[in-house]
Amino acid sequence: MEISLIDKTERLTTGQLDEVDRLLQFAADTLGIEETAEMSVSFVMNQEIQQINKDYRQKDAPTDVISFAIEDEGADELPLLMETVANLPRELGDIIISLERAAEQAEEYGHSFERELGFLAVHGFLHLNGYDHMTEEEEKEMFGLQRKILDAYGLKR
Repeated sequence: MEISLIDKTERLTTGQLDEVDRLLQFAADTLGIEETAEMSVSFVMNQEIQQINKDYRQKDAPTDVISFAIEDEGADELPLLMETVANLPRELGDIIISLERAAEQAEEYGHSFERELGFLAVHGFLHLNGYDHMTEEEEKEMFGLQRKILDAYGLKR
């Protein structure tokens, strides 16, 4: 899978970026995502993610991760059928992660920054692939898969 990693903060090391890439490749293999699929992950600070959260979700507060799935259809939208467009790779969408929130939550939960970064990346990735946690049943399924991927990869709490 082609993953564009964009560190707008210039705070992540090459090793941390490579680890996020490896984890998301592992998650893609777990879900059976085709190798030609594409997506992006941007790393930002609270101010930027707060503005995105306000603009797109009408919530004027920073959040930890936001996903924009290309294949999701909102109200009054027609489904986007990428398989009908010949020779184009599947575009999953974009994930945006706040490094400040990741650091705060790592401290709050008592695990490493890298584990929290991986958790947020996988969480966003599952959203790009149609998983959600709006109901108790959806949450159980999504969080169970999230835990399975992180544990199998070796990023345990």
